Order: sequence, then structure tokens, then C-alpha cells
Amino acid sequence: MADQNHSVSPVRDGMLTYCYLLLYIALSSGQIFFNKWVLSSKEINFPYPLGLTLLHMIFSSVLCFVLTKVLKILKVEEGMTLEIYTTSVIPIGAMFAMTLWLGNTAYLYISVAFAQMLKAVMPVAVFILGVAAGLEVMSMRMLLIMSVISFGVLVASYGEININWIGVVYQMGGVVGEALRLIFMEIFVRRKGLKLNPISMMYYVSPCSALCLLVPWIFLEKPKMDAQGTWNFQPLVLTLNSMCTFALNLSVFLVIQHTSALTIRVAGVVKDWVVVLLSAILFADTKLTLINIFGYAIAIGGVAAYNNFKLKKEATRAASSDNSSSSSPIPTASSSAKASS
Repeated sequence: MADQNHSVSPVRDGMLTYCYLLLYIALSSGQIFFNKWVLSSKEINFPYPLGLTLLHMIFSSVLCFVLTKVLKILKVEEGMTLEIYTTSVIPIGAMFAMTLWLGNTAYLYISVAFAQMLKAVMPVAVFILGVAAGLEVMSMRMLLIMSVISFGVLVASYGEININWIGVVYQMGGVVGEALRLIFMEIFVRRKGLKLNPISMMYYVSPCSALCLLVPWIFLEKPKMDAQGTWNFQPLVLTLNSMCTFALNLSVFLVIQHTSALTIRVAGVVKDWVVVLLSAILFADTKLTLINIFGYAIAIGGVAAYNNFKLKKEATRAASSDNSSSSSPIPTASSSAKASS
């Protein structure tokens, strides 16, 4: 009977993981279309990506506070110190704010499909910054994979009919911000040794991101909103949009907590294909060409090779860590450093 329960547990965990992944893909795809509609729709008339992102972070901060401190439905994990907050949470929050702001701004200039194609260069940015931070090691194989991804994105860009370089710059800035956030997250978990549950991460990160967005919003978008009198926005639509964003951010942390950052990248690839294909149906500004699809397919092939390489590397690292711990009952300083690197 115990064996039967033991065999059921992995199946149940696997089903739960797939549910989290499907939830992430659905929420992420839907949120991209929702943001595009809010920012570009004449009915909503809210072309302020910085203000929209700030609203998301304020909503998330308030909701996390209510859930944890007022209603006390959820609990914030202990262990956060001023040193960890200043060296880890603030950089993560700042990069999170940068990613969302620049990524949403790009939708004002380029199509949703083309924005997703440009996001395929994410592993290149993550790897380059990882090498600079000492988290990755340069090799010929990785250099080849990065070249394939970059070539695919270039081909996809060449096939874009209505390319807008301002939008490209904004989107690539968002890619760099997301890559830096992932690097800081890895340092936060691996070197600081503190693992927070999803609601705790949102509780600490959201207020920091909101503050990082507030200053540029005051100088860049608030004067435009005052001049055009668009403060009378539709509260129901923007509240629903903020709730969807909160659910999406929570699902990202849930997937990472129950699987790995690698899995979220694989799920992100699936989501990007869904967004590219659906956006061609939903939005008039999306016109896909064969060159677009061909270049994106090349880039995705490179991303798949990158994910496969990382998966094997993590498996090898885990195996070597287990072997070293079993052969040495008392861990030495060198073995601890090796396991944390």
C-alpha cells in the first residue's frame, strides 16, 4: 500500500507541474494581448506603458500586503535582512520594473509577433551577462549556439515588413533587463541561500519595482496625462488588467519553485509560438512573412539547443554534488563552495 502511494505521488506532482505550466502559458499569452489592447485601443485610450506598469506594481504591493498582513491568509517567510534586501531584492525589483516598462513601451511601436521574435535573443543576453558575472563559462559549443540564435533573430528582423527601430531598441532594452533579473535571481538563490515562496517574493519585490517606476513616471508620463486629461481612465478594465498581471507574476514564481528556471524558459518558448501565431489573427498590425517564420524557427532551434545544454549541465552538476557528499560525510569548505558555484 505504501508503495502504491509512493508511485501515485510522482504522478500527482507531475500533473501539478503541468497544470502550473499551462496556467503560466495561458496567463502570459493572455496578458500580452491584454496589455497590447489597453495601450493601443482607441476605446480604452491609455497609451501610457510606464503608468500601466506602475499601476500593476502598486496593485501587486497592496494585494500582497492585504493577503499577508491584514487577512493573514498567506504568510511571508522570515529571513529577510537589510543586507539581502539592498544587495539582492532592490536589483531584482529594479530590473523587473525595467523589463516590464520597456517591454510594454515596445508594443506602441512594433507588432506583438515581432516583439516575441526579438525576445528569442534572451538566452544570448543571459549567457553573456552570466559569463561576466562568473556564473557561466565560455565554450565553442555555447558560442555556436549563441550565433545560431542571433542569426535567426536577424533573419526574422530582415523579414519584418514594418520595422520600427525605436520599438526594437525598447524591446532589446527589455530583454537586457530580464536577463539581468534572471542573473540576480540566480545569485539571490545560489549565493545568498534564501529561498522565498511566491507570495513572499512578490511582497518584497513589488514595492521596490513600484518605487523604481514612480520617478520616471512623474517626469515622463504624468505631464502628458495632466495635459490630455486622461486621468478618467476605465477603472474596471485597468483593475482586471492588474489582477491578471498579479496572477501571471505569481505563476512565474510558482513554476520556478516547483520546477526550475530552465523549465520556465522552455514554457516561454511554447508561449512565444502561441503569441506569434495568435497575434497574426487578432491584430491588424501583425503581418507575418515566410522570412519571419524561417528566421524565428532558426532562433527557436538555437534556444532549444541552449536549453538542452543547460539541462545536461545541471544534471551533471547535481550528480557530482551527490557523489562528493556521499564520499565525504563531513563537507569541507571547498566542497561547499563547489556545490554553491
